[in-house]
Amino acid sequence: MPADDGLAPRRAALAILEQVRAGRPLDAALDQSLRPLPEADRRLAHELAAGVLRRRTGLDERLEPLAAKGWASVPPTLQNILRLGAYQLTALDRVPPHAAVSTSVALAREAGGARAGGFVNALLRRMTREAPRTRSRGVGPLDLAARHSHPEWLVRRWLDRFGAEDTDRLLRWNNSRPALVIQPARASGDAILRRLAAAGIRATPAPWGAGIAVSGSRPEQLPGFAEGDFLVQDPAQALVIWYTALPAGCLAYDACAAPGGKTIGLGRLGVRMVAADLSRARVARLRQNLRRVGGRERIVLADARHPPVLEVDAVLLDAPCLGTGTFARHPDARWRVTPDALAALIQRQAELLAAAASIVKAGGLLVYSTCSLEPEENEGQIEAFLGEHSEFKRETPDDALPALLTSNGDLMTLPQRDRMDGAYAARLRRVA
Repeated sequence: MPADDGLAPRRAALAILEQVRAGRPLDAALDQSLRPLPEADRRLAHELAAGVLRRRTGLDERLEPLAAKGWASVPPTLQNILRLGAYQLTALDRVPPHAAVSTSVALAREAGGARAGGFVNALLRRMTREAPRTRSRGVGPLDLAARHSHPEWLVRRWLDRFGAEDTDRLLRWNNSRPALVIQPARASGDAILRRLAAAGIRATPAPWGAGIAVSGSRPEQLPGFAEGDFLVQDPAQALVIWYTALPAGCLAYDACAAPGGKTIGLGRLGVRMVAADLSRARVARLRQNLRRVGGRERIVLADARHPPVLEVDAVLLDAPCLGTGTFARHPDARWRVTPDALAALIQRQAELLAAAASIVKAGGLLVYSTCSLEPEENEGQIEAFLGEHSEFKRETPDDALPALLTSNGDLMTLPQRDRMDGAYAARLRRVA
């Protein structure tokens, strides 16, 4: 085959993995690396990068015994190249083995010269010849973590909380490819469904009717995208919007608003929104989204610890969190979470909650939400807050879905149970 045949999507996938290794979020790496590619190459590059991130532990288990001097001795870039090759050999039937090996060798030569290419060639060809070394698997933390490519410390926590069966289901969900779900914005749900049907695009109701699941994978290719008919948003986040139950006409402050999904959803329900974020880059993204699908929302560059408004009817604090409820959509995130990061986030969330509470007027609402499964970031955070702020009381909306409520009346979605992202929300009324 020509020297460059099939290399473009592999180069892009490698660039994405290298950016993720350097600490960049997968979404940002995808946006930068996929933009120049034609559609077919975009799909392949995305699948390769996300697949490697989801199966990294298993891929490393296959590759490690083949590295004569040990896996740790292999330079990180070559490790990613080998993972890309191994993923194609083990998970993509449509890629011929010779293509998986030859393109990986070409990438290695570009990264490290002829010697690196020879090393990758020898290791991957040996992989195609030798049967994988099998090890017995149980349901313990180490076994589940290795089988599903997750951090062991996190699996231990989930086993303690959910038990073996539900933890296994959660880990399997995290390694799946969730459906693309859209929410109505400038157009009604019925109008969107008609446009999708006319374009031959299959659409089904999302769980709990919280959006429309579509068969496409790129939202900008769906009819109505440019016109702002819809926004992309997981059902869990749409349910958080419903759970807020903010009355039309009230003035609400979204303290950590980017990328803007909740701001847009609440604005569509008639809530007057002031949307803020600390990062200029995130505010730019927020502004772009609001221009496409928003209404009269106002945007502010502000630190949530120092709100730029004096008093409002409601505050929505979608707090920075560990994001353990979104691993299916963000497979890179599992490799960044640590116990130290969790401890730091808990402290930050408490500071943000106290600041948000200070601008809620008497009788107003404070809604706290995360996309985390960890109780310290959710129920624990709210219990600590209420212990110090007797002027606030929990208040569950009358039309909340009982199946999605905790024993305290907070909203909690679980991926393994609800087939959507994990999310939490507590609704607090200022009574004094």
